[in-house]
Amino acid sequence: MASRLPPLRGVLLWLHFFLLIGLGTAYKPLSDGFLRAIPSPGDEFNIDNSTGILAPLLIPRVPGTAGQVVAQRHLVDYFQRELPKWTITWQNSTQKTPTSKNTELPFANLIIRREPPWVKPGQTNFLTLVAHYDSKLKPDGFIGATDSAAPCAMIMWAAKVVDGYAQQMYDEMSELGEGGDVDMDMGIQILFLDGEEAFETWTDTDSLYGSRSLSNFWVNSPNPPAQKFYKYKTPLSQISLFMLLDLLGSSEPSVPSYYTTTHWAYRAFSNVESRMRSLNLLESSPPSPFLPDVNKTMALGGISDDHLPFIWRGVETLHVIPQPFPRVWHTSADDGPHLDMKVVRDWARIVAGFMLEWLDMMEVWSGEEPEAGSTLAIHDGR
Repeated sequence: MASRLPPLRGVLLWLHFFLLIGLGTAYKPLSDGFLRAIPSPGDEFNIDNSTGILAPLLIPRVPGTAGQVVAQRHLVDYFQRELPKWTITWQNSTQKTPTSKNTELPFANLIIRREPPWVKPGQTNFLTLVAHYDSKLKPDGFIGATDSAAPCAMIMWAAKVVDGYAQQMYDEMSELGEGGDVDMDMGIQILFLDGEEAFETWTDTDSLYGSRSLSNFWVNSPNPPAQKFYKYKTPLSQISLFMLLDLLGSSEPSVPSYYTTTHWAYRAFSNVESRMRSLNLLESSPPSPFLPDVNKTMALGGISDDHLPFIWRGVETLHVIPQPFPRVWHTSADDGPHLDMKVVRDWARIVAGFMLEWLDMMEVWSGEEPEAGSTLAIHDGR
């Protein structure tokens, strides 16, 4: 993850967004009982738990190296083992970098989806959770725990929390014959992007290798037209919200609302956090909320990150990145021991809550209201 946008580009982005039509939704907020039912990741995020979600990612993951292959295998194995109904595909490219000595390096974006079983290709609208899984070349041995091993783990955990409820929703919709309306055909898409980091110095060409490749591939990949609903012309237009997590896991994060057209989504995300805190469901006790910018007064401008190739093509983005950056940013101290594990676990639960609310999972909530201080097990719909 790198620096702020140059002033001119930042101005152009704001002008672009004021021309867009903001999104809206009518989903129901989760009940207190449902919020209490969202479990903590517990030992899954323990940095010494080699069989957990996070620890296997706390290694150097530079594109084209053995460490990155280990990270790729961990991501795929997790979904194949824990979430077998999710589809897994790769979008691959090769590109030269300033340090590759005229040799093209491989970049591999991992695309993981959970969508209604009745949909045809191109019919689902996706809440899209995004993080990059590569790490920087320098300093030597750089791990990138906040940047972005921990965000990847948060998304993996949240997907498991949501999965059983998604299956229940799809089953009930099928029984009621409600499937086939594109507004109701909601799914989850996860993008683990490669090559976000610069190899030498952050420029338009030395950064965002994976996101530039994927956005270009998708904009030039029209969906099949021969179907009843042809609302989504390309995979890009299927993204209802591009929710990018980056630099998360340090103590006392403060994430502004960066974009006017998705401020309503930011407010909903912030409301999940505030309600969880009021119910004493979160472990950390920061001096201010993680998401304090409900009146949109904090952000000073956009930040260069994996959303840019998508946002320039009209994709609505909720950028979840703190400002200021963590003190460990792009240093050797961005490692497992410097993570605030209470914060990491809290982010995972808040993200899961937002996902459940976005997908309108109150429609399948059983009504069970556990007492304060208790949690239910992950709802497994397999």
